[in-house]
Amino acid sequence: MENATSNIHIGHIIQARLKADKRSVGWLSREIGCTRNHVYKLFNKPSLDGDLILRISNAMNFNFFQYYSAAFLESMKARMGEKTEE
Repeated sequence: MENATSNIHIGHIIQARLKADKRSVGWLSREIGCTRNHVYKLFNKPSLDGDLILRISNAMNFNFFQYYSAAFLESMKARMGEKTEE
């Protein structure tokens, strides 16, 4: 079975949310305590450390973990479907 999180690119999701909120890269870098260059690098990463996602979620007042929760639920449904088909 394919990894359920493989279609989540959290860096792109964060970048899109930052743009939708009309916030700057500089603002986010100050909020999470890193350089602007580091934030730009984060945008290109398909996965990030959970602690960093939590810091970004708190700074942006948005739950980025919801994407992983949804993927987990879909994965569980698929696994349950596989078991009932046997």
